[in-house]
Amino acid sequence: MSRAGLTDARIGALVPRKTSYDLRDGKLRGFGVRVTPAGRKRFFVHCQHRGERVWKIVGDFPEIDVKEARSRATGMLAAIRRGEPAPARPEEALFEAVAEAVFRRHERVWKPGTLHVNRGYLERQILPRFAGRPVAEIDRRDVRSWFASLAATPAAADRSMPILSVIMRGAEAMGLRPEGSNPCRGVRRYRRKGRERFLSDAEIRGLSRVLAACADESPRQVAAIRLLLLTGCRKSELLTLRWSDYREGRLFLRDSKTGPRTVWLSQPARDILDRIERTGAWVFPSPRAGRPRSTDWLDNFWWRIRTEAGLDDVRLHDLRHTHASVALRLGETVLAIGRLLGHADPETTLKYTHAADATVMQAAETVGAVLGAQ
Repeated sequence: MSRAGLTDARIGALVPRKTSYDLRDGKLRGFGVRVTPAGRKRFFVHCQHRGERVWKIVGDFPEIDVKEARSRATGMLAAIRRGEPAPARPEEALFEAVAEAVFRRHERVWKPGTLHVNRGYLERQILPRFAGRPVAEIDRRDVRSWFASLAATPAAADRSMPILSVIMRGAEAMGLRPEGSNPCRGVRRYRRKGRERFLSDAEIRGLSRVLAACADESPRQVAAIRLLLLTGCRKSELLTLRWSDYREGRLFLRDSKTGPRTVWLSQPARDILDRIERTGAWVFPSPRAGRPRSTDWLDNFWWRIRTEAGLDDVRLHDLRHTHASVALRLGETVLAIGRLLGHADPETTLKYTHAADATVMQAAETVGAVLGAQ
């Protein structure tokens, strides 16, 4: 990286590349210019303050020259080091600009899949309502009104609210909102009927019969379905499984929704894995060399056989729910079930406790029959 001082002539000669790139000033530490693929040249300041990375736009070249930009940057850096919020350009304070800055910061925190899903909610549910507005002007009444407008899609509303809250907390950290002013605080989420679907014992037996009839035709898909039920694994965890991850009677998942974890296997699960032919690094290899099977490979098979089994309303993910509900019914603790499923938060496991309602009702009837006869 060059340490020469920036000049108007030098910046004017910079040409765009396929990706944005920065050129730092050799005279003022933390000051530089960014060249975008579109050819835009933006002066910026970049520094660390109390362990946080601070990145602010100073102005655009040639609207302001290097001398003016360096003077502004000096004041901004001094304000940042004093713990004062650096003055923001009007467009920086708009909701969409803050949201993009927050998402860039979270690229190192959120998994790629989470980032993709969250960006979808941002673009579909959040930006249409708040884009173009200064982030500091959005208050609790605005958030409540927006949330009420999503009543027809409560699941999307409930998923969007935490994302909006993260953006508002980010605005506070950037000095664009007062501390503790998050307008999402206290907004109650929708009460939705649980989507969890648990297979009954009879449905499990019916599914087993259908799988047995398909075993010769589709052995790996049948094995995958059985393993989902026997392990409680997520579909993505199973389809990306390598043979090197299976050892000592366990699965050592390199990455999952909650990070690396160990899956303890029952004897029936180990038997299934031991019967699968090893034809490469992946347990479920794609015909395209060096890759695992896609989710469509298993989804399409499931959509066909679930109709034969009379389970038209059952998703593959419901096999994970069923694994948890059977464990709960057999007396396993919430802590043990959480470890079986790889939950990082015990609260996540508690949603399965209503699966034991039928067992509790039967116990109540049994006790009542005895005591009522006295």
